[in-house]
Amino acid sequence: MDSAGSFHYNDQEIIKQLRQSGIDKRRSEEQLFNRFAYFVREGMTKHALSEDESFDAYSDTILAALENIRNEHFEARASLKTYLYQIFHNKCVDLLRKRTTHKNSVHRPESISDRLMLLTDTARSVVQKMMDQADWNLLREKLDQLEEKCRQMLTYWGDNYSDKEIAALLRYKNADVVKTSRLRCLDRLRNLYKAK
Repeated sequence: MDSAGSFHYNDQEIIKQLRQSGIDKRRSEEQLFNRFAYFVREGMTKHALSEDESFDAYSDTILAALENIRNEHFEARASLKTYLYQIFHNKCVDLLRKRTTHKNSVHRPESISDRLMLLTDTARSVVQKMMDQADWNLLREKLDQLEEKCRQMLTYWGDNYSDKEIAALLRYKNADVVKTSRLRCLDRLRNLYKAK
């Protein structure tokens, strides 16, 4: 432990702690996240991503790495830094591809919202309300399957609260912890939709 009260582990110690449970695991997750947080800047400069895009790519990187380490898919042939950077680079490239694909979406087949535009205003309004209600009911059903903290966080986020405000309301350490936790919650929600 250093004078500021922070723990500094080497790669092997972090990996060992991440495969356990309790406070050491949580501390190691935080240590791993903070140790390579400068990747976010690199995503912005090397890949021309916005800060939010780069942070999302970095958070996804950490989540993927944590899962691989816990499942023992990470064999430590390379350093954690090299391993994480490779995942991060791939996430950034994926984001750039999505952005490019989105620009070319003009060539995609007609969507439901395109079809809605062909209806009269009254009919369109009724159909849109029905679709919104069905979407809202499904979302509520899926949210109810999440643990309380996730549900609260996503509800606040959906009501346009900032990560900083959510951190204060739910007593998280800071906005970065909220953002990472929110991404995990969104990932769980996404999986619930896939399992539908």
